[in-house]
Amino acid sequence: MTVDEQILEWFDYFHEHPEISWKEHETTKKIASILDDLHISYRLFGDVPGLVAEIGEGEGIVAVRADIDALWQEVDGEWKANHSCGHDANMSMVLGALLRLKDQPLAHKVRFIFQPAEEQGNGAVAAFEHGAVDGVSHLFGVHLRPIEELKMGEVSPAIHHGSAIFLEGEVRGTDAHGARPHQGQNAIDVVMAIHQMIKSIYVSPFEPHSAKLTKIVADGGSMNIIPGAATFTMDIRAQKNAVLNELRETIEQGIEAIKQQFKIELGWKWVDYTPGAEVSDEAAKMAEQAIIETVGKEHLAPHVITPGSDDFHFYTVKKPELKATMIGIGANLAPGLHHPKMTFNHEALLDASKILATVLVKKP
Repeated sequence: MTVDEQILEWFDYFHEHPEISWKEHETTKKIASILDDLHISYRLFGDVPGLVAEIGEGEGIVAVRADIDALWQEVDGEWKANHSCGHDANMSMVLGALLRLKDQPLAHKVRFIFQPAEEQGNGAVAAFEHGAVDGVSHLFGVHLRPIEELKMGEVSPAIHHGSAIFLEGEVRGTDAHGARPHQGQNAIDVVMAIHQMIKSIYVSPFEPHSAKLTKIVADGGSMNIIPGAATFTMDIRAQKNAVLNELRETIEQGIEAIKQQFKIELGWKWVDYTPGAEVSDEAAKMAEQAIIETVGKEHLAPHVITPGSDDFHFYTVKKPELKATMIGIGANLAPGLHHPKMTFNHEALLDASKILATVLVKKP
């Protein structure tokens, strides 16, 4: 079997055996089995799914990360695990790069990180805490991009994801009869004040950002009961981490002011923070050179700037000296990432694995 045939066979297996975040146990076993067959040493994370493998000798470590989880979503009326974000492709590309490099003489170590739970936004933190990037100077990621960003054959040396965070809030007031609203505390009034507050926040219009309510639940049980209790959620995004921090601080101040205004119990917490990209110019230049060397300058695309997020960037937050970038792969992917019927040209995996193999052997 050729390397290209093996990559496509691996992809077919991972695509047909998806597992959701923190449940990727069989996926981890499959990767370990592949590494055993290739006589590659690896280390399991143990208490969570995922593992790291390493080849080569010498000074320095360059690493590549593949996320291994799938989404839980409705497909043709059935709720199931589904690889609609392309992590089956990511695993196959990274394993393909390993297969291309395993018998080559290397001047430094190359580490392959198979990370769980990217879709929940915190798998990278767990991998970091398990030493995934200990001793690593340069880290590369890889991800398919929707056709609106990159067409088949186009490859970008860097994906600039945005940052995101979510807020869960709860209003705890007092129900009242619809004829006597003065006897209660209307939770809907409070949530509407919060809605108006976030719509009146201004940061620089030159910085992409958004803040919006995404869920409101308030029900007194009858149309003539004013509900005193409500829950709500909020989605906040910004292209830059500093702008997200500014939005977060302003929203906290606004909610606190509304709490005092209505003299009501109002609690909230921030959940599922995902940082925006901190792209290393050096790592992006290495990726650019690898793209040109492997497939030619005519296939080199500009950096991709996207409002989507990826927990890959936790590695640079946790280890600021780490030089990192994520390579974007064009594959005519449509209708889009996370669409339950997402499809792409599988041939893109083959050149992508070659590009990864080329960048991973560059001198750190």
